Amino acid sequence: MKKVFLFFTSLMMILLISNCKEDEPEKGKITFHFNEFVDYQPLLTDSMKYTNEAGNEYLITEVQYFISNLKIHYQGGDTYSVTQENGIHYVDSDIPESHAWEILEDIPAGTIDSISFTFGLDEETNQSGLFTDPPESLMFWPDELGGGYHYMKLNGKWLNTNAMIEPFNFHLGIGQTYDTTGQVTGFVQNYFRVNCYLAIYSSFIAQVRANEMNHLGINMNIESWFKTPHTWDFNQWGGMIMQNQEAMKTACENGFDVFGIGPYDK
Repeated sequence: MKKVFLFFTSLMMILLISNCKEDEPEKGKITFHFNEFVDYQPLLTDSMKYTNEAGNEYLITEVQYFISNLKIHYQGGDTYSVTQENGIHYVDSDIPESHAWEILEDIPAGTIDSISFTFGLDEETNQSGLFTDPPESLMFWPDELGGGYHYMKLNGKWLNTNAMIEPFNFHLGIGQTYDTTGQVTGFVQNYFRVNCYLAIYSSFIAQVRANEMNHLGINMNIESWFKTPHTWDFNQWGGMIMQNQEAMKTACENGFDVFGIGPYDK
């Protein structure tokens, strides 16, 4: 009788272990690939070939930015938060390897509805001294202007109303308030959340497939920084906006639709 009891006990344990394994969610891995576009074409730097919504002819020399707190949103409502590298990634148009962010965490398998992240760094994270080595450390934001780091450096040149080429530093970070004497009286946190979706016309299905390295493109559409909801005119705002909170607020409000997701083209 004892042997029969032990047999059935062992059988039950095997069945329980088997059921537990079946209930474990399937997982895969993912690499995000960051790309810069203008009018649906890959960015060509140092070429005065672009015209923004205001009619400004312009060129881009470099694009550098941080994203943080990235989340994967699945069809059905589940969300996964990336914790690798504290959920922070730096992208630099001059550093090709920065355009790929390989996530080594095990990611739940499933169909992706959208990706969201903080553009820049939030108030808790954005502290001077966070990065000690370049290139990230070179993104520092002056302490007298709020400290921490740039959210983005989008540098280039535009053709002004006198047909002269002027440089612009479309830089986003912590803003300032000033008194009538020009003294800083406070700081404004300009970081914002971005929701990235597939284009409506896209037939691509974004997925994390189990037991595979999956690839997904995150695309910056540079022309969108200069339109919707505000038409950006370099002749109005000038070439430097780091100490102009109204300009930075306007630029950040244009950032809601700058990013989208899509297939990764090798």
